Order: sequence, then structure tokens, then C-alpha cells
Amino acid sequence: MNQFEEHDYSKEFDPHLWRKLLRFAKPYRWQLTGLGFVMIMVAVVDALFPMMNRIAIDRFIVPATTEGLAGFLALYGVLVVVQAANVFTLITLAGRVEVGIVHDLREVGFRRLQELSFSYYDRTPVGWIMARMTSDAQRLGDTISWGLVDIAWGGAMMVAIGAFMISMNARLGLIVLAVIPPLAVASMYFQKRILEANREVRKTNSRISGAYNEGIMGAKTTKTLVQEQANLAEFTTHTNRMRETSVRTAIFSGLYMPIVLTLGSIGTGLALWAGGTGVMAGVITYGTLVAFIGYTVQFFEPVRELARVITELQAAQASAERIMSLVETEPDIVDSLEVVARYGDSFHPRRENWERPSGRIEFRNVSFTYKEGEQVLSNFNLVVEPGESIALVGETGSGKSTIVNLACRFYEPTSGEILIDGRDYRERSILWHESHLGYVLQQPHLFSGTIRDNIRYGRLDASEQEIRRAAELVNAHQFIARHENGYDGEVGEGGNLLSTGEKQLVSFARAIIADPVFFVFDEATSSVDTETERLIQDAVQTVLEGRTSFIIAHRLSTIRRSDRILVIDSGRVVEEGAHRDLLALRGKYYQLYTSQFLEEEEEEVLAHH
Repeated sequence: MNQFEEHDYSKEFDPHLWRKLLRFAKPYRWQLTGLGFVMIMVAVVDALFPMMNRIAIDRFIVPATTEGLAGFLALYGVLVVVQAANVFTLITLAGRVEVGIVHDLREVGFRRLQELSFSYYDRTPVGWIMARMTSDAQRLGDTISWGLVDIAWGGAMMVAIGAFMISMNARLGLIVLAVIPPLAVASMYFQKRILEANREVRKTNSRISGAYNEGIMGAKTTKTLVQEQANLAEFTTHTNRMRETSVRTAIFSGLYMPIVLTLGSIGTGLALWAGGTGVMAGVITYGTLVAFIGYTVQFFEPVRELARVITELQAAQASAERIMSLVETEPDIVDSLEVVARYGDSFHPRRENWERPSGRIEFRNVSFTYKEGEQVLSNFNLVVEPGESIALVGETGSGKSTIVNLACRFYEPTSGEILIDGRDYRERSILWHESHLGYVLQQPHLFSGTIRDNIRYGRLDASEQEIRRAAELVNAHQFIARHENGYDGEVGEGGNLLSTGEKQLVSFARAIIADPVFFVFDEATSSVDTETERLIQDAVQTVLEGRTSFIIAHRLSTIRRSDRILVIDSGRVVEEGAHRDLLALRGKYYQLYTSQFLEEEEEEVLAHH
């Protein structure tokens, strides 16, 4: 994992972080206000029951009388009904708040994932993102809703019990409350240890999620390379680490709770000792002693609950740190306020102000350096006229993909500018640029659903006729028509029910249905069979007519029909021209051709005989 994802949080409990997180609770402020009121009611009614026991003992049991018992029982029954209604209300409200907060966290997180630049996905493993959006979001929802419930109840309960004890007997009440200072000291020590352990647990959990994702996505590769044992060993290392840190967390929590219980027992013992002495001396009544013992037992129940909540807050802070790091991550590429005002943003486009580009694109003194410090381009210049097809060839790492990624605005130049129709493309919105862009990848990704759904994904309002027309344009209609369910055929997860060539044709149709001005083929035919490649090549000539296109390919048949071929070496154009002209130069292109393309041409000749 890289440094970005291995960020270690070393701060103490961070109230500022929780204040930021509580903005997710703001839409539910009325439910939370009602919840707080209900919890105070629950605490007050709970605190009244020992007082009712005192009345029962001193007024009915000790005097051995039943006078007024009916009214007492009726009042007791009312308190029970009120408490039942309170509990029902708190569970309903807290449940709604929990579900709502988890929903909002995931929605905000997913929205931010749509906004983030390609560079974020280059450096962030999918498993880490999944852990944040699932287990971390759920933990935070639980903690904010039920944690606030328990804090409100615990605080109100302790205040109410303390007030009742002091009002009944101030001396005895202060003796019982004397155990709170040592409890506070123990809490501060253990909470720090628990927070550290829980941070490690959450980090390890993200690694496990990442390992799961890679293991599932790369299952075929693992089996073909016979790496099951090595993968299992690596995964076992992560799970062992998770077990060790989880056990350490459980040990700290396990030590902390007995300390709370012990101090609670000491408080009860002090109440029995001082209260029993008072009863013997006739200073307090027997009912008061029983009420005090009940209160001491009750008093340390909210203390234990608050201790548990604090422990959970410490554990959840690790989740909060991670999910907020995602939510607050700013995209590397953003539109200026002036551009947003005119063209809109990704979620609120102002299409009425969008002009259609002619397709001219110019690189003017463009330099580009990746964040890791590797410079790929330096003062790169290139002019592509509308409708021109440009093929980029060169060895791996020469800068071909970087040029295309800059043209697509997946990245922006470190210096220099890229112009579309004479204007810096940063003067228009990212969505405007992407809406005029068609991209066909070497390994196309299809979404679960039907073939029709995947083609329509390029333009969601496309009609049935337009979907069929796009499929016919790219020569995909033939195989779709042969499919058992035609356009309603399921593609499977990631398109695994289709062959690589079929997936490529569907992705080609998906790209063309949006009627893009710019088109990019990134090794689009390197993984398909010869027959599918011919289908794509035939379609390319028709589809790219009038569109500006960039083609990155190793296969000769993909690039030799291009208007211009650029030979890229170390981020520079070392040769350019048509296929025949470059061969005649007998330079870099000729070397690439003879080493990589000659065998392909021989196979093509043999295939025709």
C-alpha cells in the first residue's frame, strides 16, 4: 500500500472531527431533539422507581398498613406505561436516525467518488474505498445515533440520581459519589489505549477488504499462475494481524469494564456501610437505605454505559478519520467558479450554454510531471486538425498514454496549455469536455444488466432505434442478433458472459451512441481475435469520419490507415508522417515495425491465402 493510504492518525480524541461529522446529523435535528427529550424522560422515570420503593417501604411495609396503597399502585402503573412508551419512541427515533445517517454518509461518499479525478483511483485500492463505504459508514451511523442516545440517557440519569441522593441525604450522597474521580482517571488511561488499538483494527480491516477485492477480481490470474498458496499466506498474514489487534482491543476493554464494576461495588459498599450505620442510629429510615442502595446500583449502570459509549467513540473515530478523509478529498482537477457559473458542474450542467467543438486540439509547450516526481513531457507541442486521426506508437513508458490522458483532461498539464478550438480547455467545464469524448479501452468494462442497457449507458435517453443504429455502425448487431435474447441478453458481472471481442464491440457502440467529437482507442484491438479486429477496423473507418481521434496500438492494422503516425520516445515526437513515409525513413518507426509488426503482417498475408 502507498503512503497516501497508510496515513497514520496519531492525535488524541478529536472533538473537531466529530463536530464536522455531526453535520450529517443536522437533517435529523428534530428527531435528535425529540430523542434527547425522550431519553431525559426515560432517565427521570428510571430514577423515580427507587424513590417509589422508598415510599412503599416507609409508608406501607414498615408501618404494615395498606392505607393509600391503591393510589400508589395506580401511580406505579402509570410510570410503567409511560416508560414503555418512552422506550418504544426512543427505539423508533434512534433507528430512523441511524439508517438516515448511514444512507447520507454513503450517498455523500459516492457523490465524492464521482467527482474525484483519475489520479485518486490510480493510488487508492478499491478495497479501501469499499471498507469506508460499508463497515466504516455503518459504524459511524450506529455510533452517532445510539451513542447520542446513551450519552443523553446516561448524563440525565446520573444527574437525576445524584440530585435524588443529595436531596435525601447529602452526606451519604457525597460518600457514594467519591468514587467518580478515580473512575475518571482510569477512563482517560484506558480510552487512549483503546483508541490506538482500534485505529490499527480499522486499518487492518481495510487491508483485508483490499485483499478480498484483489483475490476475487484476479481469481483467474491466480489459478493460471498457481499462486493460491502464496495468496492464502499473504491473506493469512493480514487476518492474523487483525486478530492480534482485535484481541488487544478486547483486552483493554476487558480490563476497563471490571474497573468500572469494582468502583461501582465500592460505591455500593460505602452506601451500605454509611447507610446501615445511619439506620442503626435512627438518622435515616430503612426505606431511604434501600433507595440509596438501589441508586448506587443504578448510578453505575449509566457510568458503565457512558464508558462503553466512550470506548465505541474511540473505535468509531478510526472509522470517522478514514471516511472523512474520503469525503474531504478534493479532486486534483476542478473547474473555476467562472466556468461553473457558465457551464455548470458535473451534477448541474448548463447544457444550454454548451457549444459543440469542431475537434481541433493543440498542445502548446505542455510539460507534465506525475505527483511522484516523474516528468513525462517537457515543452510538448502538437496540433491536431478537426477530423484528423492520430496514431501514437512507441515503447512502453514513452508517454503515449500520458498524451492521451492530458487530451482527455483526465490529468492537466503541469505547465503549458491545451487548446480546443483555440481556447484553453480549462475555460470550459470538465463535463463539457467529457460529453464530447468517446473512449474505448483495451479491457472494456461492462455493467451488470442487458446488452441494451450497456449501449444506452453512453446516452441514457437514447431510443431503441438509436441503440440499434449504434450497434450496426460498429458491426455489433450481427453477434447481438445471434444471441439467444438479442439486445435483452444479460452480459453478466463485468461482461463475463460475453467474449472479449463481444465486450469490445458493445463498448464501442456505447461510446459512439453519444456522438462524440473526440475519440480515443487505447489498445482497443490488442485483446481480440482476428475476426473481431476486422469488424472493428471496418467500423472505425465509418465511425471516425469527421471525428478527431487518437489511437494507441501495437497492431499495424490498427494504425496504418491513420492520417498521421507519431513515434513517441521519452515524451517527444521523434518521427511523424504516414505509414509508407515513415517506413521509407528506415528510422525508429521502421525498427518498431520490423520488430513488432512484421510477424503480424505475415500472419495477415497467410490468412488471406
